[in-house]
Amino acid sequence: MSESLQATEVAVSDAHLLEQTVIAVREAGSVLRERFGEVVVHQTREELMRALAANDDAALDILRPRLTELRPAAGWVEDELDGGALPSGEWWVVDPAEGNVNHLHALPDWAVTATLVRENQPVLTVVHLPLTGETYTALLGAGAHLDGRPLRVSPAADLGLSVVATSQARPEEDEEVVRRVGSSITAMLFDALVVRTSVPATLHLVNVAAGRIDAFWQFAGARADLLPGALLVTEAGGRISDAEGRPWTPRSDSFLAAAPGVHAQAAATLSR
Repeated sequence: MSESLQATEVAVSDAHLLEQTVIAVREAGSVLRERFGEVVVHQTREELMRALAANDDAALDILRPRLTELRPAAGWVEDELDGGALPSGEWWVVDPAEGNVNHLHALPDWAVTATLVRENQPVLTVVHLPLTGETYTALLGAGAHLDGRPLRVSPAADLGLSVVATSQARPEEDEEVVRRVGSSITAMLFDALVVRTSVPATLHLVNVAAGRIDAFWQFAGARADLLPGALLVTEAGGRISDAEGRPWTPRSDSFLAAAPGVHAQAAATLSR
């Protein structure tokens, strides 16, 4: 069989796999939507962790068997906060409740995500927002879409006229990362039009892919909060790198996704 024919068969297979992944992710989102509405009160860290785990488990009860059935040989990333490169092969990188803490506080900024990574390259991703019903998808080499409509990043060319955003990768970051986040926000407040700061990262990244936000950056980070958006942004015509403009990998200690016209300016601001 020729290499081109093999590539075509893989693409067809991945397109079908994406369709089935959408079904699983939407079903998991429905389960979390039914759990959403009231602020979940917690007085201790242990109570908070139990509430977070309850949401994760409710979604994973749907996602894990469905995705395992779709790709039985694929590995499963157990900790959504893990970073770094993955071992060889295929892996499901799933965040069953991206923005889980928002869900518990009755805030609307949360999603369900599933990404298939092959040899450390995301090849398909689904980001579903249960409260709006929106589903963002991307397939390597086939573009990014919102409910079937193609996505394209912003045509912005001036950082001074741009809306930019950042996110906190995780609670209890070390002091160096916290100070780096703070100084980067200050720098962007001088150079950009508007700076948005909130969690989770994925919801900023779908906005970059959709052309609503011109750039997003983050220091540190996990695979589950960056890989879905990385694929969506690149397939929508955007650029990703580390914060200083160098090639990004899951090992990088920073991340920048931007419209091509402002990417270099954003990297220059973050490098100061």
